[in-house]
Amino acid sequence: MVMTQRELRRVFWLNFQHTPGISKKKIPNYSGVGTMYDTDTRCAFVVWLDAMCRNGQISSELAHRATL
Repeated sequence: MVMTQRELRRVFWLNFQHTPGISKKKIPNYSGVGTMYDTDTRCAFVVWLDAMCRNGQISSELAHRATL
């Protein structure tokens, strides 16, 4: 199955919507100019993305390109 980055994000939020510590709420970034997701959410996305790649569900190219 070929996925896009948008589809990956949608599936991530569906799978983790009720997980404690994972939130769509954004916080100020380190420079204070923009916003980003909190550390727990970003780490969960990366671990999940890596597992998807290792299981052959997505290509390594997509895993390297995908952002939350």
